[in-house]
Amino acid sequence: MNLFEAIKKAEEKGVAIGHFNIGTLEYLKAIARAARALHLPVIIGVSEGEREYLGIHHVVDFVRSYNEEHSEPDGFHLFLNADHTHSIEKIEEAARVGFDAVICDGSKLSFEENITLTSEAVIKSKKINKDILIEGELGYIGSSSEILKEIPAGAATKPEDLTTPEEAEMFVRETGVDLFAPAVGNLHGMFAKGKDPKLDIKLIYEIRDAVKIPLVLHGGSGNSDEDFVSAIKAGVRIIHISTELRVAWRDSLSQSLKEKPDEVAPGKILPEVVKAIEDVVTNRLKLFNNIY
Repeated sequence: MNLFEAIKKAEEKGVAIGHFNIGTLEYLKAIARAARALHLPVIIGVSEGEREYLGIHHVVDFVRSYNEEHSEPDGFHLFLNADHTHSIEKIEEAARVGFDAVICDGSKLSFEENITLTSEAVIKSKKINKDILIEGELGYIGSSSEILKEIPAGAATKPEDLTTPEEAEMFVRETGVDLFAPAVGNLHGMFAKGKDPKLDIKLIYEIRDAVKIPLVLHGGSGNSDEDFVSAIKAGVRIIHISTELRVAWRDSLSQSLKEKPDEVAPGKILPEVVKAIEDVVTNRLKLFNNIY
């Protein structure tokens, strides 16, 4: 099963595939554990910064080893996505080393510049790997998975700033992308107190009808369960979660160190951290896949 087939199955079932970014190998262990227990495919996301920290080849090797040992024909499988990639050079690198998908992020560019960059990404990456999926993003929603005190400067949150169905249709037609991530009220990061602003569900329906390809929701951390369910019904097939995992990692690590102040062995400090991340992933996967 490749990623295109997994998304097609999600479409048929009316569910969404969870996309979870990893910052350390503990994240990967936790995500794989949760997905294996539920017999579900998931997408492992690594941004340019995360790839630089972890090592792009190490990430590919670890994901491949999980799949070789545990992949199921119609269940658990780890797909690998080069999240938020801004240059053709980095996009081509991800295609060469075996990623399943790449996000060409031109969301800060003008509409015309974004189309030019994304079109080039589609052509060049598919020359390297014809099966790789290319995602385009239209509409700036902030750039960091962090705790927010206020809406990021320049982020599209007002109705007049969100991606329109007309822009979306033209962008997808001109670029030839396989997946599309619009700005529909979503934000990268999450607020320390309270939920993120509500998503524009009606707009998601309209964009899905206009582009006729699977939609991706970025910045899922902080959105309400009700918005997730409604967005999936409207046509979202991949949902990104990152900041929630970072918060679980930080809080559980702090607690573990507090409870074991004299412990120096990582294997005795980090199991609680893995479990905390696993719990977040499990809850999200159940929600996204209508499992109760």
